[in-house]
Amino acid sequence: MTSASLDAKQATITGLGSAVHRFDALTIKGLHERIFTYLFSGLVYPQIWEDPVADMQALKIKSNDRLVAIASGGCNILSYLTANPAEVHAIDLNHAHIALNRLKLAALQHLPNYEAFADFFVRGNLARNVRLYDELLAIKLDAQSRQYWETRRLGGRRRISDFSRGFYSTGLLGRFIGSAHLLGRLLGVDISILMKAKTLDEQKQIFEEKIAPLFDHRILGAILCSPTSLYGLGIPPAQYDALAADHELGLKGALRQRLARLACDFPIAENYFAQQAFGRGYIDDKDALLPPYLARENYELVRDRADRVEAVHGSLTDFLSRRPEASLDCYVLLDAQDWMDDIQLNALWTLIDKTAAPGARVIFRTAAAERLLPGRVADQLLSKWRFAEQESQQLLARDRSAIYGGFHLYVRE
Repeated sequence: MTSASLDAKQATITGLGSAVHRFDALTIKGLHERIFTYLFSGLVYPQIWEDPVADMQALKIKSNDRLVAIASGGCNILSYLTANPAEVHAIDLNHAHIALNRLKLAALQHLPNYEAFADFFVRGNLARNVRLYDELLAIKLDAQSRQYWETRRLGGRRRISDFSRGFYSTGLLGRFIGSAHLLGRLLGVDISILMKAKTLDEQKQIFEEKIAPLFDHRILGAILCSPTSLYGLGIPPAQYDALAADHELGLKGALRQRLARLACDFPIAENYFAQQAFGRGYIDDKDALLPPYLARENYELVRDRADRVEAVHGSLTDFLSRRPEASLDCYVLLDAQDWMDDIQLNALWTLIDKTAAPGARVIFRTAAAERLLPGRVADQLLSKWRFAEQESQQLLARDRSAIYGGFHLYVRE
């Protein structure tokens, strides 16, 4: 690993530490936080786990809108381009996520056609992807991103080789899903059986008869007793506590409820989150839905608008502190506020309020169902924003990712 790669990784760890660490390192909670920071400093989300269609319904993006969003795996950032915004600023503390966003942007702009782009990001398991990277993409990347993808692991393979062996099985989330499948088989259930369902009724029957009983198994119960069990979902200790408190049966009840929504509320062919969770990849079929940026019919317009996106390695608050007043229209915070204490929340919303144009929209998700901001963000800040409660509840019900307890839309009065 080069010195530049080490610097980028160290910046990631430092930034995550500022965002996550609340307890002394010598305490149990402090140790859990630092384990999470270490695990989260590499690639976490090969696919982001928020529904961009629900996002765009909430944001009502217009052609002159300027968006800022936490980048994560970049699926949402690029999908927003289908709504034709003027500019999109993708910000992330994690250098690996920024490298992935920049690779996707380079692939859109420099691969020869949709099929080559789909080979990378729909299928993600073909040897020719590495050749296309070497011949067409590597030279188009910035030095830091190129170093990330060309760094060799202990076995000698470069990271870019993940696209020849199954990219969606990599990253912290991909390995977590793989571990869940392995655990299911060890307990006697192949959870990929859900992919054989042809109707919603069949999906519900398979879930109730095959998958749901796993939550009553003592081994799974023992595993879920530790916050580290959900680190593969990108859930830090503070969010683990909120999730456990969101159901009368505790964490097992909350997870069973969320997994039931994922498995049963939407047809498999229309829910690529369920495809990833139960089938470990997208359904490669013309009748199956893909993330908007990966859909064949959107390829040309997403490609032509890719130059409107900038991917920035750093914190959202640092980015906002450099923006002029009233210069942004849409804010996508994912679930980052679940990680924050009251001081961090007020610092963020002070900057949001300063940079928000009239009528600006903010969306975010939370692990638990309750409102996150009232009583924590200063009234003089929050009073300038209208919480769209009914619309937020409707958007939560439409969110095919299904793992969050709350979807929240705020509009600048």
